[in-house]
Amino acid sequence: MGQNSLIWIGSIVGCLLGILGGGIGTWMSIKNTNGPREKAFMVRTAVVMWVSISLFLLLLYFLSEPWNRLIWIPYGIGLLTAIHYCNRRQQAISAEESPVPHAHRNE
Repeated sequence: MGQNSLIWIGSIVGCLLGILGGGIGTWMSIKNTNGPREKAFMVRTAVVMWVSISLFLLLLYFLSEPWNRLIWIPYGIGLLTAIHYCNRRQQAISAEESPVPHAHRNE
């Protein structure tokens, strides 16, 4: 087995492990939700993130130099912004669906 074969095998195994890890993380994020609105939000978020990250990887592979390196700038900004927004939104939905009544309710 030559060095090129080992590089190809390592590349394929690495990609498969990355996809498997992302799939397990997505499944656990959806599984650990508390209510139907939160679960629906997580499913939508997971689909958007999987599509977005796949698009980024395709652009990274197919764009020529220097564009394939410059694509990291909007990706990094967009990913950080999306993570911040999604975490805040999920917390808000979880709080709205919480069965615990508000402490100070004037009726």
